[in-house]
Amino acid sequence: MPIIETYRHFAELPAETASLFQHACQARGFFVSRPWFENLVDAGMEMDTPVRIYAAREEAGRDIALLLPLRESHGRFGLRKLEGLANWYSSLYAVIAAPDREPRRTLHLLAQAIASESPRWDVLDFHPLDPRDPLFEPLLQALRGAGMAIQRYFCFANWYLEVAGRSYEAYAATLPSRLKSTLRRKGRQLEKSGRARFDIVCGGEQLEQAIAAYQTVYSHSWKSAEPAPAFLPGLIRTCASQGWLRLGIATVDGQPVAAQLWIVCNGVASIYKLAYDERYASLSIGSLLTERLMRHVIDIDHVAEVDYLTGDDAYKRDWMSHRRERCGIVAFNLRSVRGLAAAALNFSGVAVKSGLRRLRPARLAPG
Repeated sequence: MPIIETYRHFAELPAETASLFQHACQARGFFVSRPWFENLVDAGMEMDTPVRIYAAREEAGRDIALLLPLRESHGRFGLRKLEGLANWYSSLYAVIAAPDREPRRTLHLLAQAIASESPRWDVLDFHPLDPRDPLFEPLLQALRGAGMAIQRYFCFANWYLEVAGRSYEAYAATLPSRLKSTLRRKGRQLEKSGRARFDIVCGGEQLEQAIAAYQTVYSHSWKSAEPAPAFLPGLIRTCASQGWLRLGIATVDGQPVAAQLWIVCNGVASIYKLAYDERYASLSIGSLLTERLMRHVIDIDHVAEVDYLTGDDAYKRDWMSHRRERCGIVAFNLRSVRGLAAAALNFSGVAVKSGLRRLRPARLAPG
């Protein structure tokens, strides 16, 4: 009989979960790694955000086979919500499962346990998800099997590059002619002037200076202030400690004017954050910095993929080769009065009635 456990912080998790996080990171990237989650909780969320990490064992005495890191939140009209442990800083979320086991039954029983908790959870929301993830459909089925009404929704587009073993020069030959011309012309102008310098910091003694340079650039960019100012410096230090950091800094006349945070993990280079000082836009300094970083991750790191993460911006199409989508799943708990009311606002009456027929033996619980 599966055993469901709940933890309030990552520090409470048994040591055996380290291998689960390691496998998840290898298979799905750093967004489901333990270092990512810990920095997100410590520096990227509102103070005292309640965290609930569900762990499932297939039976007593067995290792934990599945983890579902969630956070509590509240919606309108007193809705009690559980959401995937992700927010505006997250470009991916996923179920964390042991690689050598069939997770469907365990995931189904975990979903049932969450749906039956008292007081009831009214709504569950998981995003952003990869619909091609092998655990995506099992998660959908588990939520439906637990008597919930399901709605899938679009989150954002995700542009990425399949390197396919090419060198940077071979890849660069495929770039749009307009971009190639800009890189060649602006690059020659800056090189001739001797005003610019490009550095890629991976850690070490330069780290804190590079963080300060990043913050200087960001403060002079077009971007709004970070909602959690400690998150990015924490992420940069975390990535440096894991060997993932590729922090590009461009200076002109000794002043930092462009910065890009790239994260290289398990053969994927993720372009996480970029900014430039708008006063230097005419130099195309951001594009020239992207060129240096792209060359580095392809020719030195030998990545298989470069991922532009979130958004359908036109400039991302210039650098990338493929587009995919990230989506979300919202599940309404029809065992809860508020969950049923929320479902009624989101679905036709037919869908709700169908869900109620499946739940006929169960009793509705208040709130």
